[in-house]
Amino acid sequence: MTVASIPETRHASGLLDKARIVARPGFNRWLVPPAALAIHLCIGMAYGFSVFWLPLSKALPVTDPSCASLSLASALFTTDCNWRVADLGWIYTLFFVLLGCSAALWGGWLEKVGPRKAAFVSTLCWCGGILIAAFGVMFHQLWLMWLGAGVIGGIGLGLGYISPVSTLIKWFPDRRGMATGMAIMGFGGGAMIGAPLANILMGTFRTEADPGVWQTFMVMAAIYAVFMLGGTFGYRIPPAGWRPEGWTPPAAKSAMITTRHVHLKNAHRTPQFWLIWAVLCLNVSAGIGVIGMASPMLQEIFAGSLIGQPGIAFAALDAGQKMQIAAVAAGFTGLLSLFNIGGRFFWASLSDRIGRKNTYFCFFILGILLYALAPTFATMGSKLFFVLAFAIILSMYGGGFATIPAYLADIFGTQFVGAIHGRLLTAWATAGIVGPVVVNYIREAQIAAGVAPGPELYSGTMYILAGMLALGLIANALVRPLPEKWFMSDAEVAALQAQTAAANAGPTGSFGIGKGGFDATAALAWAAVGLPLAWGIWVTLKSSLALFN
Repeated sequence: MTVASIPETRHASGLLDKARIVARPGFNRWLVPPAALAIHLCIGMAYGFSVFWLPLSKALPVTDPSCASLSLASALFTTDCNWRVADLGWIYTLFFVLLGCSAALWGGWLEKVGPRKAAFVSTLCWCGGILIAAFGVMFHQLWLMWLGAGVIGGIGLGLGYISPVSTLIKWFPDRRGMATGMAIMGFGGGAMIGAPLANILMGTFRTEADPGVWQTFMVMAAIYAVFMLGGTFGYRIPPAGWRPEGWTPPAAKSAMITTRHVHLKNAHRTPQFWLIWAVLCLNVSAGIGVIGMASPMLQEIFAGSLIGQPGIAFAALDAGQKMQIAAVAAGFTGLLSLFNIGGRFFWASLSDRIGRKNTYFCFFILGILLYALAPTFATMGSKLFFVLAFAIILSMYGGGFATIPAYLADIFGTQFVGAIHGRLLTAWATAGIVGPVVVNYIREAQIAAGVAPGPELYSGTMYILAGMLALGLIANALVRPLPEKWFMSDAEVAALQAQTAAANAGPTGSFGIGKGGFDATAALAWAAVGLPLAWGIWVTLKSSLALFN
Protein backbone atom coordinates (compact mmCIF):
# COMPACT_ATOMS: atom_id res chain seq x y z
CA MET A 1 0.00 0.00 0.00
CA THR A 2 1.17 3.50 -0.74
CA VAL A 3 0.16 4.58 2.76
CA ALA A 4 2.80 2.32 4.32
CA SER A 5 5.07 5.25 5.03
CA ILE A 6 2.53 6.98 7.22
CA PRO A 7 2.84 4.90 10.44
CA GLU A 8 6.52 5.84 10.84
CA THR A 9 5.50 9.48 11.38
CA ARG A 10 3.04 8.52 14.11
CA HIS A 11 5.60 7.37 16.64
CA ALA A 12 7.35 10.72 16.51
CA SER A 13 4.25 12.85 16.83
CA GLY A 14 1.82 13.67 19.63
CA LEU A 15 -1.81 12.62 19.84
CA LEU A 16 -2.95 16.00 18.54
CA ASP A 17 -0.51 16.38 15.65
CA LYS A 18 -1.76 16.42 12.10
CA ALA A 19 0.55 13.60 10.99
CA ARG A 20 -0.95 11.40 13.70
CA ILE A 21 -4.47 11.54 12.30
CA VAL A 22 -3.85 10.55 8.68
CA ALA A 23 -6.25 7.65 8.06
CA ARG A 24 -4.86 4.15 7.56
CA PRO A 25 -6.22 1.30 5.41
CA GLY A 26 -9.55 0.02 6.72
CA PHE A 27 -10.70 3.37 8.15
CA ASN A 28 -14.39 4.14 7.53
CA ARG A 29 -15.05 7.71 6.39
CA TRP A 30 -18.58 7.56 7.88
CA LEU A 31 -17.00 7.85 11.34
CA VAL A 32 -15.97 11.45 10.66
CA PRO A 33 -19.44 13.12 10.45
CA PRO A 34 -20.55 11.90 13.92
CA ALA A 35 -17.24 13.15 15.33
CA ALA A 36 -18.03 16.58 13.87
CA LEU A 37 -21.62 16.38 15.14
CA ALA A 38 -20.40 15.58 18.67
CA ILE A 39 -18.62 18.93 18.71
CA HIS A 40 -21.28 20.97 16.91
CA LEU A 41 -24.13 19.69 19.09
CA CYS A 42 -22.22 20.95 22.15
CA ILE A 43 -21.19 24.37 20.91
CA GLY A 44 -24.65 24.82 19.34
CA MET A 45 -25.95 25.48 22.87
CA ALA A 46 -24.87 29.07 22.16
CA TYR A 47 -28.27 29.46 20.47
CA GLY A 48 -30.02 28.30 23.65
CA PHE A 49 -28.20 30.39 26.28
CA SER A 50 -31.22 32.70 26.63
CA VAL A 51 -32.78 29.96 28.79
CA PHE A 52 -30.54 31.27 31.61
CA TRP A 53 -31.43 34.97 31.31
CA LEU A 54 -34.66 35.10 33.34
CA PRO A 55 -33.39 32.89 36.22
CA LEU A 56 -30.21 34.98 36.41
CA SER A 57 -32.17 38.25 36.33
CA LYS A 58 -33.93 37.17 39.55
CA ALA A 59 -30.99 35.52 41.30
CA LEU A 60 -30.91 38.03 44.20
CA PRO A 61 -33.89 39.05 46.40
CA VAL A 62 -33.15 42.74 45.76
CA THR A 63 -35.45 45.56 46.82
CA ASP A 64 -32.96 48.48 46.77
CA PRO A 65 -34.52 51.26 44.60
CA SER A 66 -31.06 52.37 43.42
CA CYS A 67 -30.76 49.18 41.39
CA ALA A 68 -33.38 50.49 38.97
CA SER A 69 -30.94 53.10 37.65
CA LEU A 70 -27.99 50.72 37.30
CA SER A 71 -25.75 51.47 34.31
CA LEU A 72 -24.19 48.77 32.16
CA ALA A 73 -20.72 49.57 33.54
CA SER A 74 -22.03 49.27 37.11
CA ALA A 75 -23.84 46.04 36.29
CA LEU A 76 -20.54 44.43 35.34
CA PHE A 77 -19.23 44.70 38.91
CA THR A 78 -22.27 44.91 41.19
CA THR A 79 -22.78 42.21 43.81
CA ASP A 80 -25.95 43.75 45.28
CA CYS A 81 -28.23 44.24 42.26
CA ASN A 82 -29.79 41.76 39.90
CA TRP A 83 -28.61 41.79 36.29
CA ARG A 84 -31.02 42.89 33.59
CA VAL A 85 -31.82 40.61 30.68
CA ALA A 86 -30.28 43.24 28.37
CA ASP A 87 -26.99 43.06 30.34
CA LEU A 88 -26.92 39.28 30.03
CA GLY A 89 -27.90 39.42 26.36
CA TRP A 90 -24.51 40.89 25.51
CA ILE A 91 -23.09 37.38 26.03
CA TYR A 92 -25.14 36.27 23.02
CA THR A 93 -23.62 39.08 20.94
CA LEU A 94 -20.12 38.20 22.16
CA PHE A 95 -20.67 34.58 21.14
CA PHE A 96 -21.16 35.35 17.48
CA VAL A 97 -18.77 38.27 17.18
CA LEU A 98 -15.97 36.18 18.73
CA LEU A 99 -17.00 33.16 16.67
CA GLY A 100 -16.49 35.08 13.43
CA CYS A 101 -13.31 36.82 14.59
CA SER A 102 -11.63 33.70 15.99
CA ALA A 103 -12.51 31.66 12.92
CA ALA A 104 -10.96 34.35 10.74
CA LEU A 105 -7.85 34.77 12.90
CA TRP A 106 -7.02 31.11 13.44
CA GLY A 107 -8.43 29.47 10.32
CA GLY A 108 -4.96 29.36 8.74
CA TRP A 109 -3.51 27.84 11.91
CA LEU A 110 -6.21 25.15 11.77
CA GLU A 111 -5.20 24.19 8.23
CA LYS A 112 -1.59 23.90 9.39
CA VAL A 113 -2.10 21.85 12.58
CA GLY A 114 -5.15 19.83 11.54
CA PRO A 115 -8.71 19.51 12.89
CA ARG A 116 -7.87 17.44 15.99
CA LYS A 117 -5.66 20.06 17.65
CA ALA A 118 -8.12 22.83 16.76
CA ALA A 119 -11.04 20.82 18.18
CA PHE A 120 -9.07 20.14 21.37
CA VAL A 121 -8.44 23.86 21.89
CA SER A 122 -12.11 24.48 21.12
CA THR A 123 -13.08 22.02 23.87
CA LEU A 124 -10.81 23.76 26.38
CA CYS A 125 -12.21 27.18 25.49
CA TRP A 126 -15.91 26.28 25.31
CA CYS A 127 -16.06 24.06 28.40
CA GLY A 128 -13.52 26.16 30.30
CA GLY A 129 -15.45 29.31 29.42
CA ILE A 130 -18.67 27.82 30.81
CA LEU A 131 -16.82 26.86 34.02
CA ILE A 132 -15.52 30.43 34.38
CA ALA A 133 -19.07 31.68 33.82
CA ALA A 134 -20.20 29.37 36.65
CA PHE A 135 -17.83 31.17 39.00
CA GLY A 136 -19.16 34.47 37.65
CA VAL A 137 -22.67 33.40 38.70
CA MET A 138 -21.44 32.02 42.05
CA PHE A 139 -19.75 35.30 42.98
CA HIS A 140 -22.30 37.44 41.10
CA GLN A 141 -19.74 39.05 38.80
CA LEU A 142 -21.13 39.77 35.36
CA TRP A 143 -17.73 40.69 33.91
CA LEU A 144 -16.56 37.17 34.71
CA MET A 145 -19.55 35.72 32.85
CA TRP A 146 -18.81 37.94 29.86
CA LEU A 147 -15.16 36.89 29.89
CA GLY A 148 -15.81 33.19 30.42
CA ALA A 149 -18.86 32.35 28.34
CA GLY A 150 -18.75 35.28 25.93
CA VAL A 151 -15.07 35.82 25.10
CA ILE A 152 -13.30 32.52 25.88
CA GLY A 153 -16.37 30.48 25.00
CA GLY A 154 -16.80 32.51 21.80
CA ILE A 155 -13.25 31.63 20.73
CA GLY A 156 -14.12 27.98 21.34
CA LEU A 157 -17.22 28.41 19.17
CA GLY A 158 -15.18 29.71 16.24
CA LEU A 159 -12.55 26.96 16.34
CA GLY A 160 -15.12 24.23 16.93
CA TYR A 161 -17.38 25.47 14.17
CA ILE A 162 -14.74 25.42 11.42
CA SER A 163 -12.70 22.43 12.64
CA PRO A 164 -14.56 19.80 10.56
CA VAL A 165 -15.32 21.81 7.42
CA SER A 166 -12.19 21.20 5.35
CA THR A 167 -11.92 17.62 6.63
CA LEU A 168 -15.47 16.66 5.65
CA ILE A 169 -15.17 18.22 2.21
CA LYS A 170 -12.01 16.18 1.59
CA TRP A 171 -13.63 12.96 2.86
CA PHE A 172 -16.76 13.47 0.72
CA PRO A 173 -15.65 15.01 -2.58
CA ASP A 174 -18.58 13.19 -4.14
CA ARG A 175 -21.11 14.84 -1.76
CA ARG A 176 -19.65 18.09 -0.48
CA GLY A 177 -22.91 19.75 0.40
CA MET A 178 -24.37 16.74 2.20
CA ALA A 179 -21.18 16.25 4.25
CA THR A 180 -21.00 19.80 5.57
CA GLY A 181 -24.77 19.81 6.04
CA MET A 182 -24.53 16.78 8.33
CA ALA A 183 -22.08 18.50 10.66
CA ILE A 184 -23.38 22.05 10.56
CA MET A 185 -26.96 20.92 11.26
CA GLY A 186 -25.56 19.96 14.67
CA PHE A 187 -24.83 23.59 15.46
CA GLY A 188 -28.46 24.43 14.76
CA GLY A 189 -29.65 21.47 16.86
CA GLY A 190 -27.45 22.05 19.88
CA ALA A 191 -29.98 24.30 21.60
CA MET A 192 -32.72 21.71 21.16
CA ILE A 193 -30.73 19.38 23.41
CA GLY A 194 -29.03 21.95 25.64
CA ALA A 195 -32.00 24.19 26.47
CA PRO A 196 -34.32 21.46 27.82
CA LEU A 197 -31.35 19.79 29.55
CA ALA A 198 -30.53 23.12 31.22
CA ASN A 199 -34.14 23.49 32.38
CA ILE A 200 -34.07 20.00 33.89
CA LEU A 201 -30.78 20.67 35.67
CA MET A 202 -31.87 24.09 36.97
CA GLY A 203 -35.05 22.47 38.28
CA THR A 204 -32.92 19.87 40.08
CA PHE A 205 -30.53 22.38 41.67
CA ARG A 206 -32.96 25.26 42.29
CA THR A 207 -33.64 26.40 45.86
CA GLU A 208 -35.48 29.40 47.27
CA ALA A 209 -32.21 31.31 47.48
CA ASP A 210 -30.45 29.97 44.36
CA PRO A 211 -31.76 29.53 40.78
CA GLY A 212 -29.34 26.61 40.24
CA VAL A 213 -27.53 28.17 37.29
CA TRP A 214 -23.90 27.83 38.38
CA GLN A 215 -24.39 24.16 39.22
CA THR A 216 -26.03 23.65 35.81
CA PHE A 217 -23.07 25.32 34.10
CA MET A 218 -20.64 22.96 35.81
CA VAL A 219 -22.57 19.81 34.95
CA MET A 220 -23.08 20.87 31.33
CA ALA A 221 -19.39 21.79 30.97
CA ALA A 222 -18.47 18.27 32.13
CA ILE A 223 -20.96 16.60 29.77
CA TYR A 224 -19.84 18.75 26.85
CA ALA A 225 -16.17 17.98 27.59
CA VAL A 226 -16.83 14.24 27.29
CA PHE A 227 -18.68 14.56 23.99
CA MET A 228 -16.29 17.10 22.48
CA LEU A 229 -13.21 15.07 23.39
CA GLY A 230 -14.87 12.02 21.84
CA GLY A 231 -15.37 13.98 18.63
CA THR A 232 -11.86 15.44 18.81
CA PHE A 233 -10.16 12.05 18.93
CA GLY A 234 -12.53 10.68 16.29
CA TYR A 235 -11.17 13.05 13.64
CA ARG A 236 -9.08 11.59 10.82
CA ILE A 237 -7.91 13.18 7.58
CA PRO A 238 -7.42 11.40 4.25
CA PRO A 239 -3.96 11.15 2.69
CA ALA A 240 -3.31 13.43 -0.26
CA GLY A 241 -4.58 11.90 -3.46
CA TRP A 242 -7.27 9.87 -1.68
CA ARG A 243 -10.66 9.44 -3.31
CA PRO A 244 -13.66 7.19 -2.53
CA GLU A 245 -13.31 3.69 -3.93
CA GLY A 246 -14.83 3.44 -7.40
CA TRP A 247 -15.36 7.20 -7.67
CA THR A 248 -13.65 9.33 -10.26
CA PRO A 249 -14.08 13.09 -10.46
CA PRO A 250 -16.75 13.80 -13.08
CA ALA A 251 -15.93 15.86 -16.11
CA ALA A 252 -16.44 19.52 -15.34
CA LYS A 253 -20.18 19.94 -15.62
CA SER A 254 -20.08 23.51 -14.40
CA ALA A 255 -17.55 26.29 -14.74
CA MET A 256 -18.50 27.21 -11.15
CA ILE A 257 -16.69 24.12 -9.79
CA THR A 258 -12.90 24.23 -9.95
CA THR A 259 -10.44 21.35 -9.57
CA ARG A 260 -7.64 23.81 -8.72
CA HIS A 261 -6.73 25.54 -5.44
CA VAL A 262 -6.37 29.16 -4.32
CA HIS A 263 -3.92 30.05 -1.54
CA LEU A 264 -5.35 31.49 1.65
CA LYS A 265 -3.28 34.67 1.27
CA ASN A 266 -4.98 35.42 -2.06
CA ALA A 267 -8.59 34.38 -1.44
CA HIS A 268 -9.67 37.65 0.20
CA ARG A 269 -8.10 39.64 -2.65
CA THR A 270 -10.69 38.32 -5.11
CA PRO A 271 -14.07 39.98 -5.79
CA GLN A 272 -15.66 36.51 -5.49
CA PHE A 273 -14.73 36.28 -1.82
CA TRP A 274 -16.44 39.56 -0.98
CA LEU A 275 -19.48 38.78 -3.09
CA ILE A 276 -19.94 35.48 -1.25
CA TRP A 277 -19.27 37.37 2.00
CA ALA A 278 -22.17 39.69 1.15
CA VAL A 279 -24.34 36.70 0.17
CA LEU A 280 -23.84 35.09 3.59
CA CYS A 281 -24.09 38.34 5.56
CA LEU A 282 -27.39 39.43 4.00
CA ASN A 283 -28.98 35.97 4.24
CA VAL A 284 -27.95 35.63 7.89
CA SER A 285 -28.86 39.22 8.85
CA ALA A 286 -32.45 38.66 7.77
CA GLY A 287 -32.74 35.28 9.47
CA ILE A 288 -31.00 36.06 12.75
CA GLY A 289 -33.10 39.18 13.22
CA VAL A 290 -36.24 37.04 13.07
CA ILE A 291 -34.81 34.42 15.45
CA GLY A 292 -34.19 37.05 18.09
CA MET A 293 -37.76 38.43 17.87
CA ALA A 294 -39.71 35.27 16.99
CA SER A 295 -41.50 34.89 20.32
CA PRO A 296 -42.65 38.53 20.88
CA MET A 297 -43.49 38.88 17.18
CA LEU A 298 -45.95 35.97 17.25
CA GLN A 299 -47.46 37.12 20.55
CA GLU A 300 -48.00 40.72 19.49
CA ILE A 301 -49.35 39.87 16.02
CA PHE A 302 -51.81 37.10 16.94
CA ALA A 303 -52.39 37.90 20.63
CA GLY A 304 -55.67 36.38 21.88
CA SER A 305 -56.13 34.15 18.83
CA LEU A 306 -53.25 32.02 20.11
CA ILE A 307 -55.48 30.92 23.01
CA GLY A 308 -58.78 30.79 21.15
CA GLN A 309 -59.84 34.39 21.78
CA PRO A 310 -59.21 36.17 18.47
CA GLY A 311 -60.95 39.39 19.43
CA ILE A 312 -58.48 40.35 22.14
CA ALA A 313 -55.50 42.53 21.19
CA PHE A 314 -52.15 42.06 22.90
CA ALA A 315 -52.49 45.21 25.02
CA ALA A 316 -55.84 43.96 26.38
CA LEU A 317 -54.53 40.61 27.62
CA ASP A 318 -54.20 40.11 31.35
CA ALA A 319 -51.10 38.64 33.02
CA GLY A 320 -52.44 35.09 33.00
CA GLN A 321 -53.34 35.23 29.32
CA LYS A 322 -49.92 36.63 28.47
CA MET A 323 -48.32 33.66 30.23
CA GLN A 324 -50.48 31.33 28.14
CA ILE A 325 -49.53 32.89 24.82
CA ALA A 326 -45.87 33.00 25.86
CA ALA A 327 -46.00 29.21 26.20
CA VAL A 328 -47.51 28.95 22.72
CA ALA A 329 -44.84 31.29 21.32
CA ALA A 330 -42.17 29.04 22.84
CA GLY A 331 -43.56 26.29 20.63
CA PHE A 332 -43.17 28.60 17.62
CA THR A 333 -39.53 29.20 18.53
CA GLY A 334 -38.99 25.45 18.86
CA LEU A 335 -40.60 24.79 15.48
CA LEU A 336 -38.28 27.34 13.88
CA SER A 337 -35.33 25.50 15.45
CA LEU A 338 -36.49 22.25 13.85
CA PHE A 339 -36.67 23.86 10.42
CA ASN A 340 -33.33 25.56 11.05
CA ILE A 341 -31.54 22.23 11.54
CA GLY A 342 -33.57 20.34 8.94
CA GLY A 343 -32.84 23.03 6.36
CA ARG A 344 -29.11 22.67 6.95
CA PHE A 345 -29.16 19.09 5.76
CA PHE A 346 -31.91 19.41 3.13
CA TRP A 347 -30.64 22.48 1.29
CA ALA A 348 -26.96 21.52 1.51
CA SER A 349 -27.76 18.07 0.06
CA LEU A 350 -29.93 19.64 -2.65
CA SER A 351 -27.03 21.93 -3.59
CA ASP A 352 -25.07 18.83 -4.66
CA ARG A 353 -27.68 18.37 -7.38
CA ILE A 354 -28.63 21.89 -8.45
CA GLY A 355 -25.40 23.76 -7.62
CA ARG A 356 -24.54 26.21 -4.85
CA LYS A 357 -25.31 29.37 -6.81
CA ASN A 358 -28.76 28.09 -7.78
CA THR A 359 -29.42 27.07 -4.19
CA TYR A 360 -28.75 30.63 -3.04
CA PHE A 361 -30.99 31.92 -5.81
CA CYS A 362 -33.72 29.78 -4.20
CA PHE A 363 -32.97 31.27 -0.79
CA PHE A 364 -33.20 34.84 -1.98
CA ILE A 365 -36.15 34.57 -4.36
CA LEU A 366 -38.27 32.50 -1.96
CA GLY A 367 -37.17 34.65 0.97
CA ILE A 368 -38.15 37.90 -0.74
CA LEU A 369 -41.60 36.50 -1.55
CA LEU A 370 -42.19 35.13 1.94
CA TYR A 371 -41.02 38.26 3.77
CA ALA A 372 -43.14 40.42 1.48
CA LEU A 373 -46.19 38.18 2.05
CA ALA A 374 -45.74 37.86 5.83
CA PRO A 375 -47.59 41.15 6.62
CA THR A 376 -50.49 39.97 4.43
CA PHE A 377 -50.66 36.64 6.27
CA ALA A 378 -50.60 38.52 9.58
CA THR A 379 -53.39 40.92 8.51
CA MET A 380 -55.46 37.94 7.32
CA GLY A 381 -55.02 36.38 10.74
CA SER A 382 -53.71 33.21 9.10
CA LYS A 383 -51.57 31.65 11.78
CA LEU A 384 -50.88 28.58 9.60
CA PHE A 385 -49.54 30.55 6.62
CA PHE A 386 -47.56 32.90 8.86
CA VAL A 387 -45.88 30.06 10.78
CA LEU A 388 -45.22 28.10 7.58
CA ALA A 389 -43.64 31.14 5.90
CA PHE A 390 -41.19 31.67 8.75
CA ALA A 391 -40.48 27.96 9.05
CA ILE A 392 -39.35 27.95 5.41
CA ILE A 393 -37.38 31.18 5.92
CA LEU A 394 -35.53 29.63 8.88
CA SER A 395 -34.83 26.46 6.88
CA MET A 396 -33.08 28.66 4.31
CA TYR A 397 -31.25 30.55 7.08
CA GLY A 398 -29.80 27.24 8.30
CA GLY A 399 -29.31 26.00 4.74
CA GLY A 400 -27.22 29.07 3.98
CA PHE A 401 -24.73 28.16 6.70
CA ALA A 402 -24.48 24.57 5.56
CA THR A 403 -24.13 25.37 1.85
CA ILE A 404 -21.51 28.09 2.12
CA PRO A 405 -18.48 25.80 2.77
CA ALA A 406 -19.23 23.79 -0.37
CA TYR A 407 -19.74 27.05 -2.31
CA LEU A 408 -16.27 28.16 -1.22
CA ALA A 409 -14.76 24.78 -2.14
CA ASP A 410 -16.32 25.03 -5.59
CA ILE A 411 -14.84 28.50 -6.19
CA PHE A 412 -11.51 28.35 -4.32
CA GLY A 413 -10.71 24.62 -4.20
CA THR A 414 -10.34 22.46 -1.10
CA GLN A 415 -6.74 23.03 0.03
CA PHE A 416 -7.49 26.07 2.21
CA VAL A 417 -11.28 25.91 2.34
CA GLY A 418 -11.39 25.64 6.14
CA ALA A 419 -9.33 28.79 6.61
CA ILE A 420 -11.18 30.67 3.86
CA HIS A 421 -14.45 29.66 5.50
CA GLY A 422 -13.10 30.97 8.79
CA ARG A 423 -12.42 34.36 7.28
CA LEU A 424 -15.82 34.41 5.62
CA LEU A 425 -17.48 33.93 9.02
CA THR A 426 -16.74 37.57 9.77
CA ALA A 427 -19.92 37.98 7.71
CA TRP A 428 -21.75 36.10 10.46
CA ALA A 429 -20.21 38.32 13.14
CA THR A 430 -21.41 41.37 11.19
CA ALA A 431 -24.87 39.89 10.66
CA GLY A 432 -25.11 39.07 14.37
CA ILE A 433 -25.04 42.82 15.00
CA VAL A 434 -26.88 44.13 11.92
CA GLY A 435 -29.86 41.74 11.96
CA PRO A 436 -31.00 42.20 15.58
CA VAL A 437 -30.29 45.95 15.48
CA VAL A 438 -32.43 46.43 12.35
CA VAL A 439 -35.35 44.41 13.73
CA ASN A 440 -35.19 45.74 17.29
CA TYR A 441 -34.71 49.41 16.47
CA ILE A 442 -37.39 49.49 13.78
CA ARG A 443 -39.79 47.97 16.30
CA GLU A 444 -38.85 50.56 18.92
CA ALA A 445 -39.25 53.37 16.38
CA GLN A 446 -42.72 52.07 15.45
CA ILE A 447 -43.76 51.94 19.11
CA ALA A 448 -42.42 55.46 19.66
CA ALA A 449 -44.52 56.59 16.68
CA GLY A 450 -47.63 55.24 18.39
CA VAL A 451 -48.07 51.96 16.53
CA ALA A 452 -49.85 49.47 18.79
CA PRO A 453 -48.68 45.84 19.06
CA GLY A 454 -50.14 43.97 16.11
CA PRO A 455 -49.43 43.20 12.44
CA GLU A 456 -48.58 46.84 11.62
CA LEU A 457 -45.77 46.85 14.16
CA TYR A 458 -43.71 44.44 12.03
CA SER A 459 -44.84 45.20 8.46
CA GLY A 460 -42.09 47.72 7.75
CA THR A 461 -39.48 45.36 9.19
CA MET A 462 -40.57 42.55 6.86
CA TYR A 463 -40.27 44.77 3.79
CA ILE A 464 -36.79 45.96 4.84
CA LEU A 465 -35.64 42.37 5.34
CA ALA A 466 -37.00 41.53 1.88
CA GLY A 467 -34.93 44.42 0.54
CA MET A 468 -31.79 43.03 2.21
CA LEU A 469 -32.40 39.69 0.49
CA ALA A 470 -32.80 41.50 -2.83
CA LEU A 471 -29.27 42.89 -2.37
CA GLY A 472 -28.08 39.36 -1.62
CA LEU A 473 -29.70 38.14 -4.82
CA ILE A 474 -27.70 40.70 -6.81
CA ALA A 475 -24.44 39.74 -5.07
CA ASN A 476 -25.04 36.05 -5.80
CA ALA A 477 -25.78 36.77 -9.45
CA LEU A 478 -22.41 38.54 -9.77
CA VAL A 479 -20.35 35.54 -8.56
CA ARG A 480 -18.25 34.20 -11.45
CA PRO A 481 -15.49 31.55 -11.78
CA LEU A 482 -12.04 32.78 -10.81
CA PRO A 483 -9.48 33.75 -13.46
CA GLU A 484 -6.47 31.46 -13.88
CA LYS A 485 -4.07 33.90 -12.20
CA TRP A 486 -5.45 33.15 -8.73
CA PHE A 487 -4.78 29.42 -8.72
CA MET A 488 -1.67 27.74 -7.30
CA SER A 489 0.60 25.64 -9.49
CA ASP A 490 0.65 21.85 -9.14
CA ALA A 491 4.11 22.08 -7.56
CA GLU A 492 2.86 24.49 -4.87
CA VAL A 493 -0.07 22.24 -4.06
CA ALA A 494 2.19 19.15 -3.86
CA ALA A 495 4.51 20.92 -1.42
CA LEU A 496 1.61 21.90 0.83
CA GLN A 497 0.18 18.38 0.80
CA ALA A 498 3.49 16.69 1.62
CA GLN A 499 2.58 16.20 5.28
CA THR A 500 -0.45 14.07 4.45
CA ALA A 501 0.85 12.60 1.21
CA ALA A 502 0.54 8.85 0.83
CA ALA A 503 3.86 8.86 -0.99
CA ASN A 504 6.04 11.44 -2.63
CA ALA A 505 4.81 10.55 -6.06
CA GLY A 506 2.21 7.82 -5.66
CA PRO A 507 -0.92 7.37 -7.75
CA THR A 508 -4.27 8.61 -6.52
CA GLY A 509 -6.80 6.08 -5.32
CA SER A 510 -8.73 4.81 -2.30
CA PHE A 511 -5.68 3.07 -0.71
CA GLY A 512 -8.16 0.81 1.09
CA ILE A 513 -9.41 3.81 3.09
CA GLY A 514 -13.03 4.89 3.41
CA LYS A 515 -14.60 1.45 3.17
CA GLY A 516 -17.20 0.06 5.50
CA GLY A 517 -20.28 2.18 4.96
CA PHE A 518 -22.70 1.99 7.86
CA ASP A 519 -21.02 -0.86 9.77
CA ALA A 520 -21.34 -1.66 13.50
CA THR A 521 -18.70 0.87 14.60
CA ALA A 522 -20.28 3.62 12.53
CA ALA A 523 -23.72 2.70 13.90
CA LEU A 524 -22.45 3.14 17.49
CA ALA A 525 -20.83 6.46 16.64
CA TRP A 526 -24.01 7.73 15.02
CA ALA A 527 -26.13 6.48 17.94
CA ALA A 528 -23.95 8.45 20.38
CA VAL A 529 -24.93 11.71 18.67
CA GLY A 530 -28.25 10.64 17.15
CA LEU A 531 -30.02 9.63 20.37
CA PRO A 532 -29.49 12.97 22.15
CA LEU A 533 -30.54 14.78 18.96
CA ALA A 534 -33.66 12.60 18.67
CA TRP A 535 -34.54 13.42 22.30
CA GLY A 536 -34.15 17.13 21.61
CA ILE A 537 -36.37 16.89 18.51
CA TRP A 538 -39.03 14.99 20.49
CA VAL A 539 -39.07 17.61 23.27
CA THR A 540 -39.28 20.41 20.70
CA LEU A 541 -42.11 18.74 18.79
CA LYS A 542 -44.13 18.36 21.99
CA SER A 543 -43.82 22.07 22.77
CA SER A 544 -44.58 22.98 19.14
CA LEU A 545 -47.96 21.20 19.23
CA ALA A 546 -49.29 24.01 21.44
CA LEU A 547 -49.27 26.23 18.33
CA PHE A 548 -52.09 24.29 16.75
CA ASN A 549 -54.08 23.10 19.77
